[in-house]
Amino acid sequence: MIDASLLNSTFRLIAPILLAALGGLLCERVLVFNIALEGTMLLGAFTAVAVSFYMGSSMAGVLAAAVVGLLFSLLLGVFVVRLRSDAIVAGIAMNLFASGLTIFLLRRIFGAKGYFKDPAIVGLNNLEIPIISEIPYIGDILSGHTWVVYLSWVLVIVVWIILFKQVIGLRMRGVGQNDFAAETLGVNMSRIRYIALAFAGALCGIAGAQLSLGQVTLFAENMSSGRGWIAVVAVMLGRDHPVGVFSASLLFGFAEAVSFRLQGMMLPHQIADTIPYLITLIALFIMQITRSRRNSVITN
Repeated sequence: MIDASLLNSTFRLIAPILLAALGGLLCERVLVFNIALEGTMLLGAFTAVAVSFYMGSSMAGVLAAAVVGLLFSLLLGVFVVRLRSDAIVAGIAMNLFASGLTIFLLRRIFGAKGYFKDPAIVGLNNLEIPIISEIPYIGDILSGHTWVVYLSWVLVIVVWIILFKQVIGLRMRGVGQNDFAAETLGVNMSRIRYIALAFAGALCGIAGAQLSLGQVTLFAENMSSGRGWIAVVAVMLGRDHPVGVFSASLLFGFAEAVSFRLQGMMLPHQIADTIPYLITLIALFIMQITRSRRNSVITN
């Protein structure tokens, strides 16, 4: 049954996917297929917990996660933009590196295996929105989230404004549509791609912070659990548009919320956990069928 609690969980769970997908969208607009979203998010989750633990501040944890995500993404840019390595190979390598690095640091810094949880870790507080929180049903859905969740909604609008109302967005779209023509007009393609990667890295870092400080207050090995890959699919389903990416992220967030609900109904978690990924595969299948039919119509 779709009730306020389920929808509240949906809006809470879409934040990491949405933030990463918005970053992937910016990269896609400049012809960089960024599949390192998963690893960047994972590194952000670890950084947020580590900084929150040592500094006693969730805000410091989120900011540190954004900075580390940005730097990690720029490292990907060195391989893809400067050295012109294959984006998919480089992205997979970065994901594997992030996974191994976080496991190593977890054991080296905290002496923990599997996960690290401590009362000294300061998590993100849930916020009650004045007036809206008092509205029956609506308040139960929209109120009571962390500020990162609300930030992810605002960033959908911000990214739309950047892409379609600002000069930098025009240049990004120009590079994405015809990079040769954009270069002849004096657009520095390398700089534009680095900017897109930097924004993507920061957003993925914040997404990781929401995972480790917002949804829970701990870090577990590989806790991103494929959300970065789902974000890549959200970019594809959203057709490189912020509103489309939000809609696709909403679908995947709802699927994840349903999986948690089914676990509460005593469905084995091994089955419930597959629901978001099953929805992802179905969405990819439908998208491919639609694209094939469209290409067939254009050809004929």
